[in-house]
Amino acid sequence: MTAAAVAPASAEPARPAYFATGWTGGKNPWAIALVVTMATFMEVLDTSIANVSLPHIAGDLSVSQDESTWVLTSYLVANAIVLPISGWLASKFGRKRFYMTCVALFTMSSLLCGFAPSLPWLVLFRIMQGVGGGGLGPSEQSILADTFPPQRRGQAFALYGMAVVLAPAIGPTLGGYITDHYAWRWVFFINVPVGLLSMFLTQRMVTDPPHVVAAVKRGSGPVDFTGLGLIAVGLGALELVLDKGQEEDWFHSNFIVGCSLVAAATLTSFVVWEWRHPHPIVEVRLFRDRSFATANLMMLVLGISLYGTTVLLPQFTQTMMGYSAQLAGMALSPGGFTIILLMPLVGNMISRVDARYMLAFGFSVLSLSLFYMAHHLYTGLDFTSVVKLRVYQSCGLAFLFVPINTLAFVGIAPEKNNAVSGIVNLSRNMGGDIGIALVTTLLARRSQIHQANLSVYADPFHQAYDARVRGVAAALQGRGVPQAESAHKAMATLYRMLQQQAYSLAYIDVLWLMGVGTLCMLPLLLLLRKNRPGKVAMGH
Repeated sequence: MTAAAVAPASAEPARPAYFATGWTGGKNPWAIALVVTMATFMEVLDTSIANVSLPHIAGDLSVSQDESTWVLTSYLVANAIVLPISGWLASKFGRKRFYMTCVALFTMSSLLCGFAPSLPWLVLFRIMQGVGGGGLGPSEQSILADTFPPQRRGQAFALYGMAVVLAPAIGPTLGGYITDHYAWRWVFFINVPVGLLSMFLTQRMVTDPPHVVAAVKRGSGPVDFTGLGLIAVGLGALELVLDKGQEEDWFHSNFIVGCSLVAAATLTSFVVWEWRHPHPIVEVRLFRDRSFATANLMMLVLGISLYGTTVLLPQFTQTMMGYSAQLAGMALSPGGFTIILLMPLVGNMISRVDARYMLAFGFSVLSLSLFYMAHHLYTGLDFTSVVKLRVYQSCGLAFLFVPINTLAFVGIAPEKNNAVSGIVNLSRNMGGDIGIALVTTLLARRSQIHQANLSVYADPFHQAYDARVRGVAAALQGRGVPQAESAHKAMATLYRMLQQQAYSLAYIDVLWLMGVGTLCMLPLLLLLRKNRPGKVAMGH
């Protein structure tokens, strides 16, 4: 083990000669950035594009709707397991070789998913796809970190951020369009030409920097099979808990309780084991650096907000306002374009402005937009107002992704870039899983509570309720409904209104909670290290 490996993360790391200019291998750095972003966009898109196709998959493969959800779960589990160990794999086999292997596996498994004859085969191929996809994001991020010097890194991360933030927003809309106009199998087939093009361009454009080549030649020591087994079981169990928790009624299910205990025991053991291991699979000792640890916590909260609201807003417009899946997706699209417009600005600002100030602005805008959304969300909203709510939120999101990624790498030695990118991407993905689980669970629980509270007033002896029933019954009779049926239909109408009101209040509760959560990130800015804009600096 080298001295660099045991040096604390907070120490000033040694800088290679090419550090001030970045490692491009003689190629245009922006061409490299576009090439590697292509595959990452494809992979992130695939985490959400299949969601709306589940009913079609279930019908075509003759399985239940619940069984078809394993198409999503299997991918997420495999993806979560590979993310944190991708840095170790890239250092052991070479980053370019590992990256191209991931693209090839993702492309081949996408083709196999499209031809899957039954659900078990589709789940198997989705696991393979998740394994391949899990290494793409971290590899791209570490490639960008080496290709661009620190003072230009924010611009490169802005391009990466466009892919990561935009893909989940357009995924459901694109998936719905493909499924409605073609077939669900084309949701997977569209990955194939993109994957082949990505492999061709990567072979021509990307080269490993000297520190990666030296790490491969030096070797990473014996394989830590114990650590590998612990993190595979732990993250797999945790992903099952988050994905299946609400469906199985959380801790009322023996399956969820068992998975939770397994996840807690194995992940705790993993951290203790890796902390002491001389050749760890995941560099958990990076969390000794409080700036790195804080950046990962912020990335987790960003994932919760991004993915949580990406589920919440379309669900509200479809279930409460009667929007189609395509129209709900169109309501989100302007938010995605807002991020695309702002990301280049953020990328340029990061080299001139302290990233902590940008994070303060981003979290403040995001929190205020969630509070504003909670105050203005109701079923009578017009389409333009729904679009504005998403755009306001996107303005905050655009000022978070790039600064968090930039600060995560500050003070970390270049040879740790692979490890940093794997952990940061895991934080974002786990935040997304937590956000989706949080939204679905709170909506179900809070709507039940509000419905029980509102039902107190749905009493025949309550004067206001009785007057409302008689008024609705009279209106129904005026439309030709027999008097004997009008009272029953009036009560049914009021009950539907009560349910709708309960669900509306539940959505508001979730938005308030998320707004408070993002606001709590502001004091943590004091724990972050300054990125020294405009200077080639990595240390304190």
